[in-house]
Amino acid sequence: MMWFYKKLLIYRLYIGIILLGLAGGLGFMQEWGWFSVVLFLALLAIISHFLFGPIRLIQEAFQANDMVTAQKYIDTIKFPNLLIKPVRQGYYMLLSNMAMTNKDFEGAENYLKQSLKSSTKMLGQENEGASYFQLGMLAMQKGKTSEARKNFREALKKGLPDNETKAATFLQLSSVEIQARNLKQGRDYFKKAKALKPKTKEIKAQLVQMEKYIHRVR
Repeated sequence: MMWFYKKLLIYRLYIGIILLGLAGGLGFMQEWGWFSVVLFLALLAIISHFLFGPIRLIQEAFQANDMVTAQKYIDTIKFPNLLIKPVRQGYYMLLSNMAMTNKDFEGAENYLKQSLKSSTKMLGQENEGASYFQLGMLAMQKGKTSEARKNFREALKKGLPDNETKAATFLQLSSVEIQARNLKQGRDYFKKAKALKPKTKEIKAQLVQMEKYIHRVR
C-alpha cells in the first residue's frame, strides 16, 4: 500500500494529464457521466501536485540521508510559489537543511528567509523559532554577533520545539553577551541553559566549557 502511495505521489501529474486526455475523449463521445468523474479525478491529481508537491517523499529521503533521491523529488517542484503556505514553508526548510549539509551557508540563509516569508499559524510559531535559531547560528559563523543576538532572541520569543534547542539558544546568547563584556547577562543566559538540563552530549560538553570560561572571566 505504501509503495502504491509513493508511486501515486511521484506520477500524480502524469496520471492527471492522462486522465484529462481520457476525459476529453469521453466528452467527445458524449459519455457525460464518466466524463464528469474522470475530469474530477484529473483535476484533483493535477491541482494536488502543484499545491502539495512530493514534500513527504523529500522529507523521507532527507531523513534517510539519501540526498540524490531528495534532490530528484525537489526537481519535480517547478513552481514552489504555488505550494500552499504550510507546505511551502516546509519545502524551504528542507532546502535550507540540504544547503547546510552541503556547507552552502549563503544558500541556507536565503532558503530560511523564504521559509519565514511562507510561515503560517497552522504549523505553530515553533517552526518560526527553529528558523530564527538557524539564522542565528549562520550569523555566528559569519561573525555577525549583533544579527545573531537578534535572531536568537526572536527564536526564544517565537518558541522552540524542545529543551535541547532552547538550551543551545541560551548558550549561544551567553557566548555573545560575554564576548560583548555584558557579563551579568551572559551568566544569566548560561544559568537558564543549565537549568534546562540538556541531554545532548554536544550541548553538555559546551556547558562544561562555558562554565570554565565564565569562572575565568572577570
